[in-house]
Amino acid sequence: MRTFTSFPENLIRAKFIERPNRFIVKCHIEESNELAEAHLPDPGRLLELLVPDTVIYLSKSDDPKRKTKYSAVIIERKDGAGFVSVNTIMPNKLAELAVKNRVLDSLKDWNYIRSEFTKGKSRWDMLLSSNDGRQMAVEVKGVSLAEEGKGLFPDAVTKRGAKHVRELAEITLEDNWESALIFVTQRSDIASVSPAEHIDPEFAAALSEADKAGVHLLGLRSEVTLRGMEIVEEIPVSSKSDQ
Repeated sequence: MRTFTSFPENLIRAKFIERPNRFIVKCHIEESNELAEAHLPDPGRLLELLVPDTVIYLSKSDDPKRKTKYSAVIIERKDGAGFVSVNTIMPNKLAELAVKNRVLDSLKDWNYIRSEFTKGKSRWDMLLSSNDGRQMAVEVKGVSLAEEGKGLFPDAVTKRGAKHVRELAEITLEDNWESALIFVTQRSDIASVSPAEHIDPEFAAALSEADKAGVHLLGLRSEVTLRGMEIVEEIPVSSKSDQ
């Protein structure tokens, strides 16, 4: 079963100029000939995506309290063969829909309980339960970096991400608890996901430890269009960077 979630309507086409900080991009809106600053939800490096004159699509906000009236939504790939989402909310929405609609074979026997729950020292993206009384903590990660069809995570050092992965491994040791890490691709040209050890060796080590501890490592490939994102299929996740 496919799952779809939409972007804001009436996206605005622009050209990327520069990125003065992690959360701001400067763009040229072609139709209105406007130079604008837009909020960038994805704090990753995005080095292969954000190059001068790259096409970037923005949504406009009417909230007068916002510092920027635009937000970056998707970036056109440099090969012209598709788009990459920089909307960090979408992976969580898609993963939730995938669980509810039993898209992931490994989680077909698990029931969605709620999102955003606290266990231990962290908040987790989803809480699931099984009919026999077990519970599962789920964390979701969006994947935007790709090399030759392989998705790599992360694309910037994430100490918080490594911490979460280690905590997921600890949760699996508790009675009647399991845990899962779901990678959702933010682009369609990814057939598998692996750790980007050359970028963040600490995260790669944590992922390997989590795999050995029994954390479910799951992947979802999505199709990205100007309308939104749709889950296409489940894809393999390796805890080894050389696969």
